[in-house]
Amino acid sequence: LEQGRRRLAYDELLLLGLAWSLKHRQVRQNVKGFGYEVKRSLLTPFKAGLGFELTRAQKRVINELFTDMGRPCPMTRLLQGDVGSGKTVVALAALLLAVENGRQGAFLAPTEILADQHFWTFRRFLAGLPVRFELLTSGVPKARRERARRQLENGELDLVVGTHALLEGEVRFKNLALAVIDEQHRFGVRQRTTLRQKGAALDLLLMPATPIPRTLALALYGALDVSTLA
Repeated sequence: LEQGRRRLAYDELLLLGLAWSLKHRQVRQNVKGFGYEVKRSLLTPFKAGLGFELTRAQKRVINELFTDMGRPCPMTRLLQGDVGSGKTVVALAALLLAVENGRQGAFLAPTEILADQHFWTFRRFLAGLPVRFELLTSGVPKARRERARRQLENGELDLVVGTHALLEGEVRFKNLALAVIDEQHRFGVRQRTTLRQKGAALDLLLMPATPIPRTLALALYGALDVSTLA
């Protein structure tokens, strides 16, 4: 009985892995039509204002992201690490690379509490930088939400932090290039697809709540490129 159960589980993971491999190949065949240049107009003052030195692992993963984002095809990468390992700082560096190149970025969180926390983290680390960002959740007053939507569509906002509110049809971006999904296991395939469709050849960075084995990550999430902060 146990041997049969293990075989059925293997078959399921194999089918998922094959399906994601095909999907990954399809994504690799897309072409962004634009490239990234590390201009350091935002990244250098951002790093200087952190108040701490980036770890060797953080620097390595940031370089991996920049290399991946610089390829002609869209990025699909899983970024994992223990709590407190600095995933948000790494993701923010990737978002700033997009902003430096005149593009927009989105940071999606599963709950309003978590979105608020990330928004205040952004305020702390982006203080003094010419980066326009806003919070967009159902708890934000209606007038502020509508203003943020107009600004996103007109390109007057560089970054947005939000919840499922970002997935609404009324939310449109002028040139969304990078989407970061935190605790992405709490979002379904359709929700991730909806977000990805809000930009042309969108780069996607997924962040699970806790580290998972690479083989399981490949089977469940299809993120064939995995970065680990360790």
